[in-house]
Amino acid sequence: MAVKRFVMMVAVVVVAAAVVAAEGFKLCNMSEDDLETCKPAVSKPTPADPSAECCKALSGADLTCLCSYRNSETLPLLGIDPDLAMALPAKCSLTPPSQC
Repeated sequence: MAVKRFVMMVAVVVVAAAVVAAEGFKLCNMSEDDLETCKPAVSKPTPADPSAECCKALSGADLTCLCSYRNSETLPLLGIDPDLAMALPAKCSLTPPSQC
């Protein structure tokens, strides 16, 4: 089972790399630059308060889509702590999806 999971993770990374190379990285309407802007607020061990630029980027994001990554391995692969990421909308005075 562990080998199958590893193979699936490698496949996801390869596909993601191909997408990045083809059109630039985007996740739930957030560009790579948007994600980098928010990274200090969603990275352990000492997350910063979100910047105004981060909150602006997050306001244009598909929050329901981001919520769907809560239990995936994608966010940690990007250096993002899922729990900190799920708390970010409230810190930016945005209403998180009800099912998140």
